[in-house]
Amino acid sequence: MTQPVSPPLDSSTDKVPQARPPAWRGLLFRADVRTLSLLGVLAVLVLIGGITKPDEFLDTRNLQLVLTQASVIGVVTVGMTFVIVSGGIDLSVGAIVALASVWATTVATQEYGFAGILFTAIVVGVGCGLVNGVLIAYGAMVPFIATLAMLASARGLALQITDGKTQIVTVPSVLDLGERDAYVLGIPPLVMVFAVVTVIGWLVLNRTTFGRRTVAVGGNPEAARLAGIDVRRQRLYLYLLSGLCCGIAAFLLIVLAGSGQNTNGNLYELDAIAAAIIGGTLLTGGRGTITGSVLGVLIFTTITNIFALNNLQSDVQQIAKGAIIVAAVLVQRRTASTT
Repeated sequence: MTQPVSPPLDSSTDKVPQARPPAWRGLLFRADVRTLSLLGVLAVLVLIGGITKPDEFLDTRNLQLVLTQASVIGVVTVGMTFVIVSGGIDLSVGAIVALASVWATTVATQEYGFAGILFTAIVVGVGCGLVNGVLIAYGAMVPFIATLAMLASARGLALQITDGKTQIVTVPSVLDLGERDAYVLGIPPLVMVFAVVTVIGWLVLNRTTFGRRTVAVGGNPEAARLAGIDVRRQRLYLYLLSGLCCGIAAFLLIVLAGSGQNTNGNLYELDAIAAAIIGGTLLTGGRGTITGSVLGVLIFTTITNIFALNNLQSDVQQIAKGAIIVAAVLVQRRTASTT
């Protein structure tokens, strides 16, 4: 019995089906484009600073200052990125930084020296994150409302602790970290802490189960729950992480300013959210990059430095930041519509 013979392929009409490239390649390509775009914006800003104020802007001390100032808000932004990727928001980060900084610089706390200040700042930050996490994850409160309440409460408590006064740090080992003698190969200790937090944050988000669960919860909470992820516990952990970052940032701010004030961390929540957004993190959750968020922080800090060196008014600076945020959101929406 003869087997039917298949007709030969006509190259003009029939094509051998080609394997579709994996989805991760497209995601990686878009991530690379975003990163390169942010690096391009940062390079343009450095060029502008070098042209307008070459002696001041390109001075080593000024560049060290830019990185040092970026370190405090940068650590906060790392924690904020995790929260936003999960589909949440944290409006209380600036107030938590303020509360942790003043609580850690009271006379009673400073009696325990370096360890006492660092430990107190971290415990206060984690404690506030715990309250936020419990209210949101187990109290079913909307993140916007819960963190807004924490913002008001933490600011009020910080004001009550300080009575509106500046608390001067008198612990030499803390103050010495801000001196040039403490720099390692020209790098300030605060910048090194920021770098360590950034690397750990990148590894956790991109190379661990915790990071994958965070993305899953932000992308589709119900699907994550059906897949066996404890969504409530994951959200609790994320706000604990945000509080931890705020505690670390509070300690860095204490080293930088040499004091604790109830006005510390003013508008940090807006700066952190803005840096995360222009870095490619979706406000709706499910996508975000630590690298992009850090570049966003550096862009905003560089803009602030350029405006300060050129004696430009702060209102123009805020307008420029607002325009960058709007442009970043429009790019995000266009990218999302094409995927």
